[in-house]
Amino acid sequence: MTYQARGPKVLKGAFVTIPVSGGSPSTVAFQYNPATLKRSLQPQLVGGEPQARSQAVRFTGPPVQTISIDIELDAADGMCSGNAAALASGSLPQLAQLELLVYPQLAAVKQAQAQLASGVMEIAAKTAPRTLFVWGAKRVLPVSLTGYQISEELFDNRLNPVQVTVSVTMRVLSYTDLDASSRASFDFMTYQQNLVELASSAGGSGQATGTGINAGSY
Repeated sequence: MTYQARGPKVLKGAFVTIPVSGGSPSTVAFQYNPATLKRSLQPQLVGGEPQARSQAVRFTGPPVQTISIDIELDAADGMCSGNAAALASGSLPQLAQLELLVYPQLAAVKQAQAQLASGVMEIAAKTAPRTLFVWGAKRVLPVSLTGYQISEELFDNRLNPVQVTVSVTMRVLSYTDLDASSRASFDFMTYQQNLVELASSAGGSGQATGTGINAGSY
């Protein structure tokens, strides 16, 4: 007799990186979805300063959005089930995947060092891959990873961490940060269009507030 798992299939949050030179994207899916996601939005405005009554308030662009999450890694289940990577290295393989998102590619670093050794004095900074934060179908955001805080707990007999919490902060890149022709700019435009559609599906009107506001009165 076969049984089917009950309940909805849970989507995994992830970081997806796309190499600048093309090629296949690399996905770092979260072992467990963070229980909390914190966001802050800082509106980008000019005008409306004190005593500047004649100056209209205007948008200079979309808000600056920052996101912070705590990513939990735990090798205990893998170790109990005999997973070779977990037994050999604990949570280090998954931690390495996350850490490498903020490193330049080692091959590019070695190439730059070789060029420098051969007499090429000016080495351009390496372009970071396009990084997407994926949190469900409606939120696929181009981001810049701005900081990690890593807490390692419960080590095995080889001093490999078994449990790890990685607190990640990131800044969402909008069309004011990106070239208009870039795919990342299109990604953000798609995200904002999703916001428009979601807001429209919420319904509601000014009458629901009890204010009786009518756009035609203004």
